[in-house]
Amino acid sequence: MIFENTFDIILLRFPENYCFKLTDEEYGTLRCQNVTSKKDNRGGRQYLPYAFTEYGITMLAGLLKSDVAIKMSLKIVDTFISMRKYISNNLLEQRYINNLVLEDHKKIKLLEASFDKMEIKKNNLFFKGQVYDAYSLLIDILIQSKKEIVIIDNYIDKSLLDILTKTKKKIKVVTNEYNNQDYNKYKSQYNNINLVINNTFHDRFIITDRKTLYHCGASFKDLGKRCFEITKIEEPEIIKKLLNMLQKNSII
Repeated sequence: MIFENTFDIILLRFPENYCFKLTDEEYGTLRCQNVTSKKDNRGGRQYLPYAFTEYGITMLAGLLKSDVAIKMSLKIVDTFISMRKYISNNLLEQRYINNLVLEDHKKIKLLEASFDKMEIKKNNLFFKGQVYDAYSLLIDILIQSKKEIVIIDNYIDKSLLDILTKTKKKIKVVTNEYNNQDYNKYKSQYNNINLVINNTFHDRFIITDRKTLYHCGASFKDLGKRCFEITKIEEPEIIKKLLNMLQKNSII
């Protein structure tokens, strides 16, 4: 094959993935202003230079013959390899960090979803037959308390006491005259409930940690038997009034 000039040979040995031509901006960042003359009509470099890739450096090392050129090419190859390892390690480290961030993001999403499920709506309407859903909400309300639970219901029975065995929190049950033996049997084994006989109340309430108040339209022993609603009362003044009344009657 006949080549018209040396540049054709260079292009054959060094294709695009072996060397590339610098842009004006790239050359401008590399050129030393105190040593290299400007690329203009007054002299100096008239054409943009080429830069070798790692492949080109390896090819160049096989072509150079002088001792100085060989030593220099070896140093350049070593530099390229070191640079590649450095970049590769940084990419692996960045990928590891990205994976950790992604994993943490997924965990946060799962926690948010869990908190959304645990959050109790303000108004909860139940229809006849929704016994499980009603008792499930009651348990969720009790679980969210941290230290103290006050339950106000004129009619309590074994179904409510069974639920209260699952918590070790301080519980006070305010009820009207209590005529069966369920509580007597309960307190012979469990000591987390203090029963208070008081006929002041008509409606049913739950107060958790003296901060959160729920009103229930049905007795807790009758949840799901008829249509009723459990409502979260968020007005601080109402909660304060009820707590004051309970303290006045020496209930809490």
